[in-house]
Amino acid sequence: MEGYFEVIRQIVNNHGIPISIYSDRHTIFVSPNSGKLSIEEQLEGKTVNFTQFERAMGELGINVIKANSPQAKGRIEKLWDTLQSRLPVEFKIHGIDTMKAANAFLSQFIVAYNEKFGVEPENPEHAFRTLDSNINLDYILCVKEERTIIEGSAFSYKGKYYQLIKNGKKAPAMPKAKLTVLSSSKIGVKAFYADVIYDTLLLDERPKKESLKLSKEKTVKQTIVKPSADHPWRHAQKKKPNYAYEETDREIVEMLNQLFNSTRAWA
Repeated sequence: MEGYFEVIRQIVNNHGIPISIYSDRHTIFVSPNSGKLSIEEQLEGKTVNFTQFERAMGELGINVIKANSPQAKGRIEKLWDTLQSRLPVEFKIHGIDTMKAANAFLSQFIVAYNEKFGVEPENPEHAFRTLDSNINLDYILCVKEERTIIEGSAFSYKGKYYQLIKNGKKAPAMPKAKLTVLSSSKIGVKAFYADVIYDTLLLDERPKKESLKLSKEKTVKQTIVKPSADHPWRHAQKKKPNYAYEETDREIVEMLNQLFNSTRAWA
């Protein structure tokens, strides 16, 4: 897949964005489930997920035309047959026996090959579009997968944990939302969240959840204060209530006491 991404990169950089490309039905280009949905499933709104290559072509606005057989794209198959028989001979003639030397030779060979065998198109109108200067191909020609932000503004990806980094510093705390991970041999692992591209830092372990307890320096020690033995609170229940009476009330109370204490009252 990265090899095909590199081919697209060279085409776009050298010529521009093509309107469409012609490919076979390899699973890199087409999902194996493509075309297998029934009419009922389509009416229910079910869809087939794009491959990473289809997704990237969609972002660039390139239409992928899928051939149903090798014969349908005979021109390109003939070219591969020619190069597979011609290049080994060219390498032997020029004493090339390393990958580095072969790649250096290819840049010259392609130009010479096109000058000798290239055919002028019937329609000379340019069929490529200019790549907008604001578009970064590295962020399109890569693998994109969704992950969830975890504690510490980090995320898990392929069994490892990564910290979000912005401007060389740890990103501030973020909600547990979805982000898009971008990965390739050219950019490494990056993340896209809220229209911002973040660098990442590989962590040794999953970030720990922030403790709800205060640090020792900020912890306020709570002490229980007990009243002393002679504290008024300890004797409050033993005290009898004080009643204030008017003089006439006192006379009535004394008369009632004499009445209840009299033996005649109970005779």
